[in-house]
Amino acid sequence: MTSVHRLRVLHIEDSELDHDLALAYLRRGGLDVDTRRVETEAEFRAALAEPWDAVLSDYNLPGFSGLTALEILNASGLMIPFILVSGEIGEDTAVEAMRNGASDYLLKANLSRLAPALEHAIETTEMRRQKADTDRALAASRTRLSELAQHLQTSVEMERAAIAREIHDDVGGSLTAVKFDLAWIARHTVNTEVYDRVQQALETVTYAIEASQRIMHNLRPAILEQGLVAALQWMANRFEKRTGIACTCRVSHDALPTLPAGVPLVAYRTAQEALTNVSKHAQATRASIDLSLAQGVLSLEVSDNGRGLSSEDLAKARSFGIRGLHERAGTVGGWVELSSGGSGRGTTLILSVPLHVQRSAPGDDEDFNDATAETHDPSAWGKP
Repeated sequence: MTSVHRLRVLHIEDSELDHDLALAYLRRGGLDVDTRRVETEAEFRAALAEPWDAVLSDYNLPGFSGLTALEILNASGLMIPFILVSGEIGEDTAVEAMRNGASDYLLKANLSRLAPALEHAIETTEMRRQKADTDRALAASRTRLSELAQHLQTSVEMERAAIAREIHDDVGGSLTAVKFDLAWIARHTVNTEVYDRVQQALETVTYAIEASQRIMHNLRPAILEQGLVAALQWMANRFEKRTGIACTCRVSHDALPTLPAGVPLVAYRTAQEALTNVSKHAQATRASIDLSLAQGVLSLEVSDNGRGLSSEDLAKARSFGIRGLHERAGTVGGWVELSSGGSGRGTTLILSVPLHVQRSAPGDDEDFNDATAETHDPSAWGKP
């Protein structure tokens, strides 16, 4: 390493002669150094307030030691290379020093290694510093990405709630009004042809009303107002009727405790997504939903007896759908696991939510009833 600036080296040494000798070896090694010698713990602590490129330390000093200096440096949080230089140092002591963060150690009888050891220590520490900066930047980027994903999930739920309200208030109301009008016409017409056409129109309107209700249930799970258990049971029955796939819903407790805000909606959406995948891809004849609460962890398991997942399928498991489930679970401090016994052995998706670490967040029905609330919590669903 060619020094591009004068290196500032803090030297913990009680012998001025040994300090001058170390400085001479550093300069003989081609290093441009500016050193300061300190002897006591108080002087060392005070000197750490200034910027240093490296610390050299004797092992034994009166009332002080190199290992104590290393502990002080570690406690300060400063990332400065630390090299032990001693007249005698045992192997066990050297190993302990390296384990505690020392960059290197060498004997005063072999100071010819001092300059290259210092260069190497500074280079290594600079690499560690750059890695730490990169790790912090990466962590911050991941946090921002997670916050964005959660915001997008929240926006989706808000939009679903708004659309459901519009369907209920505008489309549903209009269709109901048309149905009443058609029924009035059917009661007052004496023309058989007109009566038949009205009956056909009534059937069409009835189908449209049922379709709008089905869409509203998908967009806004109002059934959650009856509780998560009732919502999952309703979902299982509806799934079985719609797809012909036998679906059972089992609950470990007859009555669950009041769940933290946001958790019921996350569990409902997770089960909904899992059953959608079963109907589309699993080729299953049977599915099950199991809800349990044990040791403060709420677990939702959705499994089927379908074709299962091959290694290629598992490689694609980190799709946007699965990522969405992970992000959604993360809003309430939970996580999602996806597993398969292999081809023909079905698939299992498990949502786990530790209830004791839940954050305060609006969830469930209040999310939809007050989408314009001023308070915002990124773990909540349905609030801006």
